[in-house]
Amino acid sequence: MENKNEICLSCVDCHAFNCHYQDSKYPDFCPTTNMPRETYERAMNALKSEEDNRIAVAAACVEYEGYGKRTRVEEVIQFAKKIGAKKIGIATCLGLIEESRLLTKILRINGFEVVGAVCKAGATPKVDIGIPPECDAVGANMCNPVLQAELLNDAGTDLNLIMGLCVGHDSLFNKHSNALCTSVVTKDRVLGHNPAAALYTSGMYYKRLLEASEYALPAPVPRQARKLRLSTAHSSFSQRDPLRWVLAGYPRRTS
Repeated sequence: MENKNEICLSCVDCHAFNCHYQDSKYPDFCPTTNMPRETYERAMNALKSEEDNRIAVAAACVEYEGYGKRTRVEEVIQFAKKIGAKKIGIATCLGLIEESRLLTKILRINGFEVVGAVCKAGATPKVDIGIPPECDAVGANMCNPVLQAELLNDAGTDLNLIMGLCVGHDSLFNKHSNALCTSVVTKDRVLGHNPAAALYTSGMYYKRLLEASEYALPAPVPRQARKLRLSTAHSSFSQRDPLRWVLAGYPRRTS
């Protein structure tokens, strides 16, 4: 555990926010007053470049125009229009395929060409890249965010949207995507894709998050048991209720 005497204080430890409100004093550790001048200049030079400036101005206008009024999906549409995006890529988790289909419909209605790439594209066994065999308990084929990025690169997308890619898979997708990326859904299987809920309830239901030691997690579901659970889910959930499928953690089958 990090020694409290050695903690590096930064923006997350500030309660003044004078960089925004301009009505108090900057704390002694504030980056605004302590950062190397070259660090600030690198950032500003980037923001004044044609490409980054175009994106920054569009983002600021979307924030202003829709502040507290537009949903994330609406803001994404406005942002895409402001940067002149014509073809939009969707990198989707298989578990959110219904949401991605609905998003595709919305985007097409708004005049965009849409190309989707699902995480299991390529149907590659996990063991092929050295993933431990026990990980097959939640599916034998790997999620392939790099392939998703390459498929959307080949399609020549102008903006890529992330729909619930796993932790780390989203990192790889961002790394390999040629187009600008933004997230529409951030995956949290336990909390209905609302990871902030764990923070809001950390004082009660998720106290374990504030414990220094590792907390116990449920054991992985054996593959055979998972097949049984999946079979049970298909027989008990309504095919017309995609939200219940999402909350159950399974993609809704349409065939």
